[in-house]
Amino acid sequence: MTSSFTGATGAAPSTAVAARATGLTKVYGEGETKVVALDAVSAEFRQGEFTAIMGPSGSGKSTLMHCVAGLDTITSGSAAIGGTELGPLKDKQLTKLRRDKIGFIFQAFNLLPTLNALENITLPMDIAGRKPDQDWLEKVVKTVGLEGRLTHRPSELSGGQQQRVAVARALAGQPEIIFADEPTGNLDSRSGAEVLGFLRNSVRELGQTIVMVTHDPVAAAYADRVVFLADGRIVDELHGPTAESVLDRMRSLPTGAAAPQRESTRPGSEGTAAPTG
Repeated sequence: MTSSFTGATGAAPSTAVAARATGLTKVYGEGETKVVALDAVSAEFRQGEFTAIMGPSGSGKSTLMHCVAGLDTITSGSAAIGGTELGPLKDKQLTKLRRDKIGFIFQAFNLLPTLNALENITLPMDIAGRKPDQDWLEKVVKTVGLEGRLTHRPSELSGGQQQRVAVARALAGQPEIIFADEPTGNLDSRSGAEVLGFLRNSVRELGQTIVMVTHDPVAAAYADRVVFLADGRIVDELHGPTAESVLDRMRSLPTGAAAPQRESTRPGSEGTAAPTG
C-alpha cells in the first residue's frame, strides 16, 4: 500500500517542495526480527509550510523524519531535499547537505556548556567556515526573544531559554528546511508554548519551512497541517488543525501496531531494533 498526501487544500500553498519522500520504505532486521518501520510512504513538505507528524508509538513518525533528513538510510524508495536526491550521496556529501541546507532541533538542547548563547547559535557556521549574515542573525535573535541573553552560558539559562538558543541555531544558517523532533518534550507547558510560538513566527515572518514530530495535540495545533501515521503508513492529514481536531483524529487511528515495539537504535544505525516513534 502506498500512502500519499502532498499538500494543503484551500489557501494556495507554495508550489516549491522543500523535502519529499517517494515510496519510502524502511526495514529493520531480518527474518523473525524484521520490522517494517515505514511502508511505501510518499509525502511532500512545501516551502514556507509548518507540518506536524503525529501517530501512535511505533507508527514510524520519527523514522520518517530521520530518513527524509538524511539521518538514517532508506531500504527502498527515495527521499530528497529540494532537488537533491539523498540516496546517491556519499557520507561527506550528506554531511555537507545537512550542514548547508537543513536545521535540526531535538528534545535535548545539545548546547555546549563552555560557549555562550551567541557562540552556540553561530557554532555550525563557525565549523563550516561561514560568516553569519548579521542582519538575518539579528532578526532571528529578535524572533526568538534572546536579545538580552546572548552572553549567557547554558547553565545561566532556563530550559525554555536553552531551547530558544537551539531554535535560533537552527534558523541562523538560513536552512531550506528545519526538522524538529519533539522540540518541547523537555519543557514545561509555558516554555513549550513560547518555543512553539517562535517556530510559528519563523514560518510566518521569516518564511521558514518546518517539519515537526510530536505526540502533543496542542503542539501540533501550531502547524499548518498535520500528517498522521499508523503502522508505518500515512493514514490521514488535517489542515488548519486545532488541539481538539487533532485529538479527535488521533483517537480514530489504529492503536495496535503491526510491528513489535522496540527501543530505537540511534539514527543511521543498521541494528535490528525498530524505532518507537
